[in-house]
Amino acid sequence: MSGQSNKALSRRSFIGAAGASVLAAPAIAQQALATQPGLPSNGTVELERDISEAVRRNISSFRTLDWQPYFNNLNHGAILVDISSRALHYWSEGGDTYKLYPSSVPLTPDLTKKGRTKVVRKVEGPTWRPTPSMKKRNPEWPDVVEPGPDNPLGTHALYLSWTYYRIHGTHDTRKIGRRSSNGCIGLYNEHIAQLFGMAKVGTQVLLI
Repeated sequence: MSGQSNKALSRRSFIGAAGASVLAAPAIAQQALATQPGLPSNGTVELERDISEAVRRNISSFRTLDWQPYFNNLNHGAILVDISSRALHYWSEGGDTYKLYPSSVPLTPDLTKKGRTKVVRKVEGPTWRPTPSMKKRNPEWPDVVEPGPDNPLGTHALYLSWTYYRIHGTHDTRKIGRRSSNGCIGLYNEHIAQLFGMAKVGTQVLLI
């Protein structure tokens, strides 16, 4: 068979499982937690499971929150991801802007990372690459997916200080409001574009 047909198969298989995982969650408010420094040099990110495999009900219990119980200050702004309510909260530096977005969250507790991290990089039109373990499990997946409608990271990504973790968009809107990722936090593309425009490198992030 031609390389083109193999590429088409890889693309279909990978899109079905698409949507990279991002963040995970918090600990006791104000508790100092160690974070892992740096980003992976190859820019890889874990991929979500196929949405058809095991999805929970698409629901978010929205409630507005105040930042003070979770952060000492709003230096560089702050992002709180509430895994239970499947919602992302954002406060700008100075507190004049507050946003609340529905999100996708990790599928199971063992995939959920909680605690404090920060935004270390912002990418519009991110490139997706499978991790070595993902490639071993799914050798038919492409080595790289460039920006576009097939990219599991959607239109924008906020890279965190935790290796392989992102807050990113998704082209598969079924994932939002669900437990559907391997760790990352996903937003609708229009919402990640808004957050991308407001959040800075250095923005505090807490997952609870």
